[in-house]
Amino acid sequence: MFVAAQVDDSLRLRVAALKLVVPDHAIVVDRTAAWIHEVDALPRSAIHRMPSLDVVSSLASRVRRPGIDSGIRNFTAADLMVLDGLRVTTPLRTACDLGRLLWRFDALAAIDGFLRAGLDHAELLAEIDRYKGFRGVVQLRTLAPLGDRKAESPPESALRLHWYDADIGTPETQIWVYDDAGRPKYRIDVGDPEVHYGGEYFGAEFHGEDAEEHDEARIAWLERERVWKIDVFTNDDVYGRELEAADRLRRGFLMAQASRGLRRTAYVDLAR
Repeated sequence: MFVAAQVDDSLRLRVAALKLVVPDHAIVVDRTAAWIHEVDALPRSAIHRMPSLDVVSSLASRVRRPGIDSGIRNFTAADLMVLDGLRVTTPLRTACDLGRLLWRFDALAAIDGFLRAGLDHAELLAEIDRYKGFRGVVQLRTLAPLGDRKAESPPESALRLHWYDADIGTPETQIWVYDDAGRPKYRIDVGDPEVHYGGEYFGAEFHGEDAEEHDEARIAWLERERVWKIDVFTNDDVYGRELEAADRLRRGFLMAQASRGLRRTAYVDLAR
């Protein structure tokens, strides 16, 4: 389905598009269900290539149509909702399925996205035992408690998981740093306010060449005026083949921890 560029995106439009290709007996699941629920869980390749639709059947045979990634799956009535005739897994079921089935960095991002969209964290945690014996339940059991609705994008969620992998404690997200008048000035994506160490994800969409000067000034202010140590991470650090972010976070954290006393003394001197 193609629409004019000036047509506003909406739930109604997304449902109408899927109804053109999804059979009546089928159920929209996983990444496509997240898209319906306005949670960003599409693969990163979606910016270049149309992703397959995630559609399953509760009947004996899968859906066999081009562009559809299908299978057979069992559901309870509580797992499903109907939107203008289209059957879709609920936000709770979709979050559990993506938390089980996606690559762990994408899985945590999906969980964060659903929490940000209003899913109750306690309800998600209470649901986990139901999936005992399901594929990926160990991953879901590990990641669901780490969910954080304050994470603002999938790469930030992935960076936070690298922080846990670095074994440097529990990070905070979206940490406000204040100016001398007590006004919130800048936010740090993920960090430890006690150690004054933080990690920032710089994606091409919001941190390209046009924003380079502002980004450099922001990092310089945080390090000079508030004596934070900030490391910057890119797409390759977070998602690349080497997955170097955890190692960099650990090194940066330990360096910041070791120099904490000296930096605090410097901060007091600056404040005088």
